[in-house]
Amino acid sequence: MAKVILGVTISLDGFAEDSKGSVGALYPDLDALRKTDLLQESIRTTGSVVMAWKEFAMAEDPDWFAGNYEYQVPIFFFTDIPPKKCPKETDKLTFTFVTDGIVSAIRQAKVAAGRKDVTIIGNAATMQQVLNAGLADELQIDIIPIFLHKGFRPFEHVDETIKFKKIRVVEAGERTSLQFVVERHRMKAMQKSVI
Repeated sequence: MAKVILGVTISLDGFAEDSKGSVGALYPDLDALRKTDLLQESIRTTGSVVMAWKEFAMAEDPDWFAGNYEYQVPIFFFTDIPPKKCPKETDKLTFTFVTDGIVSAIRQAKVAAGRKDVTIIGNAATMQQVLNAGLADELQIDIIPIFLHKGFRPFEHVDETIKFKKIRVVEAGERTSLQFVVERHRMKAMQKSVI
């Protein structure tokens, strides 16, 4: 069964976006990151991706995703209003714009992923929503050694009862990746299987 892996990159002072909502400063190593074992492993094990509309809108040309984006898999965007025109797709990369919420987007992404993982590319608001709803099996936090000083923090409004168990620490160039199992989600799943 597919795992749902929630990922975010943060600065040393804990921001996932700058004060304008941009993540550009958090990826000074993007070209090098693409060649790391960390990202290559994620690409191999990911069967589908979930993103918010905000991540889709960051691309100047939506057709850029086809053939260029790291994950050439089905991508599910949760949004209130889908675009008027669907971006260019390939035989591997397809777009689904889900208008009935993130739970539905993840459910559809799990079906599309088959036995592979669902990777959620998260901004600060997405992180909070996914964690608070108990939708993630694992959390991956990549820390890049810069300070943003202000912006949006991904864990400010996360339920304090959520527990994590560290499973791996990976050095990938300038970044450090911390990987955790989301314990509260596992406990809920075990409770449901008992009921």
